[in-house]
Order: sequence, then C-alpha cells, then structure tokens
Amino acid sequence: MKRYIVQNIKLPIEAGKDVVFANAERRLLTFFGRSQIIRREIFKKSIDARKRDDIKFVWSVIFDVETNREYDAEKLARNGVVALKEPSARVKYGSEAMAGRPVIVGFGPCGMFCALMLARNGYYPIVIERGGNIEQRTASVEHFYKTGELDENSNIQFGAGGAGTFSDGKLVTRINDEKCALVIDEMHRHCAPDDILYKAKPHVGTDYLKKVVTSIEREITSLGGEIFYNTSFLEFEDKNGKITSVNTSRGQIKCGALILALGHSARDTFSGIINQGVAVEPKAFSGGGRVEHLQKNIDESLYGNFAGDPRLPKGEYTLSHRCDGGRGVYTFCMCPGGEVVAATSEAGGIVTNGMSNYLRDNINSNSAVCVSVLPDDFGGDIYGAIDFQRKIEQAAYGISGSYSAPVMSVGHFLGREKTTSFSDVYPSYMNGNVVKADFRHIFPNFVVDGIYEGLLDFDRKIRGFASSSAILTAPETRTSSPVRMTRGETLTAIGFDNLYPAGEGAGYAGGITSAGVDGINCALRIMERYKNTGDSDV
Repeated sequence: MKRYIVQNIKLPIEAGKDVVFANAERRLLTFFGRSQIIRREIFKKSIDARKRDDIKFVWSVIFDVETNREYDAEKLARNGVVALKEPSARVKYGSEAMAGRPVIVGFGPCGMFCALMLARNGYYPIVIERGGNIEQRTASVEHFYKTGELDENSNIQFGAGGAGTFSDGKLVTRINDEKCALVIDEMHRHCAPDDILYKAKPHVGTDYLKKVVTSIEREITSLGGEIFYNTSFLEFEDKNGKITSVNTSRGQIKCGALILALGHSARDTFSGIINQGVAVEPKAFSGGGRVEHLQKNIDESLYGNFAGDPRLPKGEYTLSHRCDGGRGVYTFCMCPGGEVVAATSEAGGIVTNGMSNYLRDNINSNSAVCVSVLPDDFGGDIYGAIDFQRKIEQAAYGISGSYSAPVMSVGHFLGREKTTSFSDVYPSYMNGNVVKADFRHIFPNFVVDGIYEGLLDFDRKIRGFASSSAILTAPETRTSSPVRMTRGETLTAIGFDNLYPAGEGAGYAGGITSAGVDGINCALRIMERYKNTGDSDV
C-alpha cells in the first residue's frame, strides 16, 4: 500500500466533502483503478481570499492506494498528485554509557518534546522548570491580574508549556523539517483539536494548550521521567567540559547530558551560563507594540460580502514592509478574536503579548507590529541586547508606576488627532487597565518611525488597518531571544561535551512547532550517542 496526496483542489466555499472527494478521485483515477483506493481523508484545507467576491477553499486529499508500482514523480505532479513521505524520527541507539540521567532545563515546547522522546525510549529524563504546573501557573496569572502582584518565576512567560501556553497556539512555521508533522500529530494525540491535522494555518488556543501540556506531562511521568516544578536552575558542574551535575534550588542533581531549553526570557540564566563559559552571541530581534482592531472589521476587509459567513475562519493576516534604509517592519503573532495579555516576567517592567482561545470568539483581534532591532542598535553586545529590551519595558512601567500598559489610538499615533477617549475599539489588556501615553517616551525614534511607516503601508494592504479608532498597546519586546548559544554539528555547545543548547531561548527556533522539532532533534542526538536497546519511533 502507498499513500498519495491530490493537491490544489480549488472549490467554492459551499462545496461539501463529497464534492471535494469526487474532484480528487477524478485526478487519481488517471493512474489507479477505483478498486485500488482503500481509504481517503482530508489532508489540508486553506482559504484563497485574494478575490473578495469569489472566495474559495483549497483542499488536498490523501488516499491509501493498493499498489506496488512506482510512478514517475513528474507525471504525477502534472496532475497535482504527489507521493506522501511519512514523517519519522527513527531512533539509533549509541554505545556510550551515560554517567547520569539527562537533565532538561525548561518545560516549554522544546523541553516537552525532548523529554517526551527521551522518556519513550527509556532514558528517564529529569525536567527542571522554574514556574508552576498548569494549575499553579494559571492561578499566578489570575492573581497578578487581580492584584498587580507579580510572581517572577510563574507567569505568562514561565511555567508548564512555556510562553506558548498563553498564546494563540499557532503551529505554522517557516522551517522545512518533516518532523513538524510529528509535533502536530503528538499535540493532536494529547488533546488538541482535530482540525490541526488538516488546516493550512493550524492553531490550538490557550484553552486547549493547557490540556495538551498536562497530557504530555502525564505521559512523561508515567514512563519514569520526572518534572520538578518551582525549581530554579542555578549552575552546572563540569570536568574538562563534561557536565557532571547541576545545582538547583532543590539541591544537586547528577547529570549525564544537559539540555538548555530556556525560552527567550530567561535573562538571569543567560547571564549565569555566560559566566560559566558557554559561548553566547547577540542576535537581531524586534520590538514594538500590539495593534487592536474589531475582529469584524478585519473580516470585512479580508472577506468583503462574505464576512460573517460561518463557513469561513476568523480573518487573519501576516504583513511586512521594508522601510527606507532597509529596516523591516512586520506583524507577528496575529490573534483573531483574542486579547492582549500582560506578559512581563520582571518586576518594574511591562511586556505585552497576544492570546486567543480555540474559538477565537472575543470582539477584538490583535497583532504585534514590530521593527527590526539589529546588533548595531545595542552596541553588538550580549548584555546590550537584554538592556535594550529592559529599558523599554521599564520606561513603559515608569509612565504609570504600575502594570497599566501605555496605549495610543492609531489616529493619535499618526498625528491625526489627540484622543481623550476610545471609540469603537477598547483595549483588552488586563481588562482595560491602561494609561494613555506618547510612545516616544518609551521607544527609540527608529522604532516609532518604523511603526509609523508600517501602519501606513499595512493600511494599503488591508483597508482600515490604520483606522484612527484602532488601539496600540506597548511594548512588545519578547518576540524572540536576543541571544544565540553557539553549537556544533552534534548540537553540543562549543567547548562542552554534553551540553545541548536548544529551542527558542538558544536562538534555534521561533514558535511552538520549530521549538518542538529542535527538542526532538536534540533527543535524537543524545540517543544516537548513548546506549540503549531496541528501536522506536515517536
């Protein structure tokens, strides 16, 4: 039996699955008999809204076909048919004895998938996570919203599932690695909605992400792994570049391999490992704010007369612009029907991010509008990169002396008017706990100028994007890690034998899926080096 995908079946949105399957089969029957088709199912579904008066869905269908024959790939492709290459993560076990259990620092997507892979193959990982489990973490966030009392270890950045837990849960990624499908399959197996398996732009939503993280945690511990929540990593012990143990807030742990899956906001840990000789370099990131519109207005701009049709997903966008001089401005982490969340992890600073539940049923949409920050902007220094972010966060906090986020209407920001009240769009950050402010008191001029230029360009692409009533909330500073931990072909840190920097905090991922893939890749490298018996797939 072989599997084939019939691609690019473009049909009106009212076409049902029976019509989709019939169109796909017509193409497939060019090569196979009807009796050879064993099973069929939807593989991908996307939307083509380039013509607002003629919106279509674009489908791909996967078929199981009874055949041993090899067909010419070019001939198949001319008919929109491709053979499916099944994703796999075949484990090869090494022969070297591990001096202790593998220790993973961080239980975000990278740490989760690394731990899951190791646990399934009998390596009994230990995970250290500074924040709480899902229940504790949710309580910490709710307490912060009610009282303004921040838990610097358990918040929207830190805790079970990492920063991605309180997000829209997007699974789209720019990396081209077949293990992306494994990450999505695993999330589905662990309580994520069925449609992530076939949507072209899958998302999970915060409400489901909490269930996914808890389910993965249970599997890891059922297989002999351990997760130590509310436990801080302090330092590692090494002998001639080989990690032997890690010191934590709960004591010393013997270590056979150390995986640093820190996330992009672990600034204190970055400083600690630099002091211990881990090679770290600054990298470009971005900064800006989050823009909010009424979701219905985004839908109308994208879908025209089809807006509000229940068959269509909530309208979403990805926009970019190149400023004069080459600096980039782009939208990031667009959250249809979502809210702007308070994502700080340091007292005395304000950070924003976006979040949506699975249904995306809030009145507003929001997205980061961010400007590229290059090493020359902060002196090309590691600590300069972190200091650049921190100064913006503290400047925002200093405006009100509290966690009330600074806001401006887009009309005010663009100089059209100076508003004293909101109209149409109301800020969602901390239930409206905001203060009106001039962003030039928060950001360097190049960030303000970049946002200004970007808004005008985006308005030409999406009608109403720069509407005067839209709201900007600041700042968004944690778009990606400001540093990269250099590593070699074996994925170990330069100068260390068994230290594996991984995921977004190490500078090798950008989002849930790519971070999960990097965690899997690190686990595979560890297993192909250290001995175990048997073979296994994820």
